[in-house]
Amino acid sequence: MDQADAILLAELQRDAAQPYSALAAAAGLSTAATHERVRKLRERGVIRRTTIEVDPTAVGTPVLAFVLVRSERWVGDADTRAALAAIEEIEEAHVIAGTASLLLKIRTAGTVELQDVLRRLHGVGSTETIVVLESFFARPVRITRP
Repeated sequence: MDQADAILLAELQRDAAQPYSALAAAAGLSTAATHERVRKLRERGVIRRTTIEVDPTAVGTPVLAFVLVRSERWVGDADTRAALAAIEEIEEAHVIAGTASLLLKIRTAGTVELQDVLRRLHGVGSTETIVVLESFFARPVRITRP
């Protein structure tokens, strides 16, 4: 990945809907070269998908919580992955090192719905829930420029 690729990735993270001509101008490339580079970044899996960022409060899911799950059994298996993926309120699930085995990012409409998700997790081990009161910022993946 070179400087032009890093610029393209940073620009796409800022606004994935901008035209190739704007991306080309930012990276100092032709539109055709920019299109080809973006295609190759997708092909190599550097760009996983193109999506939008939605305001959670505007769509009715303002409550954000992180849940640490402690378990005596190994949770980094396909069965656990499938069970967690089936709970639509779980936005992210990570196998972690430390006193807990899993870190879950959960977003719900309210605390009653959060409690329901925690109830569905019952049996996997003990949990510690951290409810977010305010988020200062969330950054996209940092692009290091060569």
